Amino acid sequence: MTLSKFQPLRRLSHHLRRRGLAVSAAAVRQDTTLWTPTPLAGQYLQLRLQEPESKPSFLAIASPPSIAASKGVFEFLIKSVPGSTAELLCGLQKGDVVELTPAMGKGFDVDQISPPDNYQTVLIFATGSGISPIRSLIEAGFSADKRSDVRLYYGARNLNRMAYQERFKEWKSSGVDIVPVLSQPDDSWTGESGYVQAAFARERRIHSPQSTGAVLCGQKQMAEEVTSLLVGDGVSSEKILKNF
Repeated sequence: MTLSKFQPLRRLSHHLRRRGLAVSAAAVRQDTTLWTPTPLAGQYLQLRLQEPESKPSFLAIASPPSIAASKGVFEFLIKSVPGSTAELLCGLQKGDVVELTPAMGKGFDVDQISPPDNYQTVLIFATGSGISPIRSLIEAGFSADKRSDVRLYYGARNLNRMAYQERFKEWKSSGVDIVPVLSQPDDSWTGESGYVQAAFARERRIHSPQSTGAVLCGQKQMAEEVTSLLVGDGVSSEKILKNF
């Protein structure tokens, strides 16, 4: 296991070992099903420490499925909360052992917004640690470079709380325009302020609702309000993808 520090969010790379897959994780209890490569971006699993009273923590898989399949590596974005399992996870060292469940959840069904010629606009919304499965989606690839308008509205409290900024350039080169939205920016911030749903409401720019899809992950109120805006503009609810 390797741990890279990101305050106050941290990324945890976990390696597993099983037959036919080059992986490194010590023991998984007998009642835990063996891991198989995740077929969809946007899935999650439960993770706990090997302690009798350890409570499981639900974590979205942040790395693309191809990384799990080729390298046996899974990355998670973890927010350290005092007194929680997440705080203990952030204190782990290389070689420490954790237990995992199989991947769960339906993930993002990108077939609903394919082929790209038919869905030229894809609007992506993420808040806080909801960026984890969105990172998985972007880096797994959904033909963003073959679409005319792909936007990621990414909300965080401030830049110190905005994970994966070092990946923005790579995401943009893959065809995803990024709109950072800060709810509590400092005085030097000149970008979008407030909440993601408000930033989108100000901008909108949906030229063809029939050829528009969306992907949402994050705070419940954001997801509900963005969904309402999209449906109100004529976007089909079947084309608004969620991983829950």
